[in-house]
Amino acid sequence: MASKKIRRRDMIQQVVQERGGVSVGSLAEMLGVSTQTIRRDIDVLCDGNTLRRAHGRIELAEDRLNTPFDQRAGTNLASKRAIAEVAAAQIPDGATLFISIGSTALSVARALRYRKELTIITNNLSAAMALSEEVSNRIILPGGELRLPDRDFIGEEVVDFFGRFRAEFALFGTAGVGEDGRLLEFHESEVRASERMRSNAQCAILVIDHSKFGRLAPAAGAMITDVDQVVCDRRPAAEFDPVIEALGDGLLFAEKTE
Repeated sequence: MASKKIRRRDMIQQVVQERGGVSVGSLAEMLGVSTQTIRRDIDVLCDGNTLRRAHGRIELAEDRLNTPFDQRAGTNLASKRAIAEVAAAQIPDGATLFISIGSTALSVARALRYRKELTIITNNLSAAMALSEEVSNRIILPGGELRLPDRDFIGEEVVDFFGRFRAEFALFGTAGVGEDGRLLEFHESEVRASERMRSNAQCAILVIDHSKFGRLAPAAGAMITDVDQVVCDRRPAAEFDPVIEALGDGLLFAEKTE
């Protein structure tokens, strides 16, 4: 099988795993191919027990779809909790911060549960709810349609939303990191939202577990070296040594090694 076809099908599986389901049209637009090509891919991908077709969409099989989002999408959960504790330790009471979509960002929000008088600007409803238990916090959300089952807001309206604010910190994740250190997302609007948060914050903190290094996604964003600080669970594979070395003191590992 051609490597291009393998990479495309891997991307489809990643999107469905993270989002629970996605339409054929959205996949075709995202990956720059025809809907007929996507349907052929789906024929192959659904020949098993993990994925299923559903009214012009491809979804997780029912037993996996019913798993809560933060458990289903959040692989490496112990590592993400460790990342979250390190990132949250840098946020003082009274800070203003952006929080992006994604399960790692959600883990950081949960780790901030003891902070007070935060101003949180986010398109991640689950993060907002996690921080709403502290009544001294101020939480600002965009309007628009809530994407399910992820419980977040995406699109150009969100890019404009983040552009209206300034923050001391931006906490955000990414879908993948290319071999050259490029941050990758599944949608161009997600790239623009992350870039708007990064440029409008005094300190941008990327929270990412090692599995995202080498993970493919079609929309290219900033370089990882453009971020003020990266918090990762542990060192990724050796082929990323040049990227890791370029980060210098801007990289923190959450898991201690001997």
